Amino acid sequence: MSSILRILRATKELTPFYVGIMLCAILTSASALIAPFVIKGATDTVVAYHNGDQSRGLSVIVWFAVAYLASQLLNTIFNNVGGYLGDVMSQRMRTSLSVRYFDKLLSLPLSYFDEELTGTIISRLNRTITEIARFIQMFSNTMSSMLITTVAVLAISGWYYWPLAVLLIIIFPVYLWLTSRTSVKWQVWETEKNQDIDAASGRFNEVIGQIRVVKSFGQERRELGLFSKLFHRTIGTTQKQSRYWHLMDIYRLAFLNIMFFVLYLIIFVRTIQGFFSIGDMVLLIQLMTMAVAPVTSLSWIVDATQRAIAGSQDYFKVMEHPADPRSLAITAEGEHSQEPEPVKAAPGEEIIRFHNVTFGYEGEEDVLHDIDLSIKRGEKIAFVSESGGGKSTLMALLEGLYDPRTGSVTVDGMDIVGGDLEKLRSQIGMVFQDASLFSGTIAENIAYARPGATEDEIEQAAIKANADKFIRGFKDGYQSVIGERGLKLSGGQKQRIAVARAILKDAPILILDEATSALDTKAERAVQKGLDELMVGRTSLIIAHRLSTISAVDRIVTLRNGKIEEIGSPTELAQSGGIYSELLSLQNSSTKQDKKRLQSFDIVG
Repeated sequence: MSSILRILRATKELTPFYVGIMLCAILTSASALIAPFVIKGATDTVVAYHNGDQSRGLSVIVWFAVAYLASQLLNTIFNNVGGYLGDVMSQRMRTSLSVRYFDKLLSLPLSYFDEELTGTIISRLNRTITEIARFIQMFSNTMSSMLITTVAVLAISGWYYWPLAVLLIIIFPVYLWLTSRTSVKWQVWETEKNQDIDAASGRFNEVIGQIRVVKSFGQERRELGLFSKLFHRTIGTTQKQSRYWHLMDIYRLAFLNIMFFVLYLIIFVRTIQGFFSIGDMVLLIQLMTMAVAPVTSLSWIVDATQRAIAGSQDYFKVMEHPADPRSLAITAEGEHSQEPEPVKAAPGEEIIRFHNVTFGYEGEEDVLHDIDLSIKRGEKIAFVSESGGGKSTLMALLEGLYDPRTGSVTVDGMDIVGGDLEKLRSQIGMVFQDASLFSGTIAENIAYARPGATEDEIEQAAIKANADKFIRGFKDGYQSVIGERGLKLSGGQKQRIAVARAILKDAPILILDEATSALDTKAERAVQKGLDELMVGRTSLIIAHRLSTISAVDRIVTLRNGKIEEIGSPTELAQSGGIYSELLSLQNSSTKQDKKRLQSFDIVG
């Protein structure tokens, strides 16, 4: 019950709809209860007429028929008004819960997504929220109507003959008790089934997103087998779940059948004995029929309730996960400003500081150790290490995607732990190793960091990134739709769009995480020229894959095993005998062993 109350509290803004639906349900039940009395009156009139009572003739029967029609029309109207409110309420709830879920996901730290499959997250959105919304709609429509009908049937039956009401009172709690006992095991199986469905959905999303890799390695059968195995496991769970449920349903319905046999027997015997008129008998039979519906609905209500509870547990588990208190999650109220924040540090002054930073991913050992580094405004800094040496992790810390375990990271005097992430990220422009484009048009992707950019600004950024020429080669130019993750573009084209996006943002700090790694030599030169122009007067942090790029920076920071080994200019480090010096030597070597060693640094020469 606590889970249901929690759902209702989470959607309290829908209270007017709940009240309206319940009111319609009450009126629907009330109009339905009129019909048995009308039929009772009509039956007694017909019997009396045939027994010689001429005062009850055709005109009276007509009025009974009119009364019956009125009750049915009212029932139809109230039922449909309630249905309309239920439909709107259900969709409003679905919208509200979905927006909150997405808002929550956007507010969670990046570490949460390190542990979750994308498809599982999506499955929860589709499955749990649908089940919750369906249950609340059913609950609003059914519960009040069922209560009104039950109370009315008990009261009327008790008025005519109290043992009928006593037997009905016994039926409801016993049937509910049998159903609740059944539901305990049922919910365990439902949770197992949901876990398998979420896992299958997660794998499905992963495979579709990487379909080219799957086909290239010929793994279609393997992936289908894994997917099929998870879903076929749900069949076995459902078989156990359904077998137990329906076996218990036999016991429940057998009990119900016996009890109603006794009720009908009492009514028939009392009528034969003259205690009830024919009209009374017809009335009571209809009331007993109406009583069957609420009783049998209990199993359906419990079933829907258990599904909603199982689903809501997954939903609220996500909603309870601690959010990043500095989150930039956007609500329906609108977007935050995307304009870069001006920096306080003057050229040549410190703008970025890593102070004794140690970091490790959740549940893992440290990957960065005691990083101490000061970067001045306008400097160009290259980071060099073997693959997995912590270069990209260092940039993730700078962006505030993770917090250091010890030490601090400050940007323009602001500690990122507890700082204003909107301000921080407005100061940073990024080009990732993976272009990371969205479905939509080329123009929309370039303007992603500045949605209000003009067409001319977008085109100028594309020109600097050496992307304008190929963009205009498409039929729709900048309005060309590129598909999910930019699937209609080549790797080099996607990367140039990503470079144009960073150029357009025009942020005071640039992170270039192997920004030109997907470009051929000719295209890289053109893009690098635009980046060189952009880096003038800006602080640039470069993770490069070509030594030609590294040689043009102010300082190089080398890392080994998560620790800073050397810091110095390219000229200084070329003579130091460290990592950079080793790279220069490896570049000039032609042996297979040295080429392999060079590749371990993600460097191609």
